[in-house]
Amino acid sequence: MIEPVTGFFWPKPVAPALANEITGNVKIALLALLLVWTFAAFGEEIAYRGYLLTRAADIGKRSATAYWIGIVLVSVLFGYGHYYKGASGVIDSGVAGLILGTAYMLAGRNLWACILAHGFIDTFGVIDAFFGWSK
Repeated sequence: MIEPVTGFFWPKPVAPALANEITGNVKIALLALLLVWTFAAFGEEIAYRGYLLTRAADIGKRSATAYWIGIVLVSVLFGYGHYYKGASGVIDSGVAGLILGTAYMLAGRNLWACILAHGFIDTFGVIDAFFGWSK
């Protein structure tokens, strides 16, 4: 089997611009938290689970089966929406999309379950970056 060359089939994983500046910097960490809660937690969940998933379920007349099929399809899109993270980031984000979609369904199609879960996941990422635990 031929292994894909990073940068040819997939881009090299790229950290967001603020990621390298968060370590030990309270001001940048707080800015990062504001950004992830606004754009990732609220923005992505409203777009992917709130809008796209509902539009996908509309095709199946919003039956439970249509929602579950929609979760799979929207999770694939969610994964590809994180293409800049490279192949592992696409897979990781796609699996996260499945988990967030499942949380949405188990919470009675309540977006707050996804928004809070996504926000706390990203908050832990910012905390990790702030303390430099993953370096």
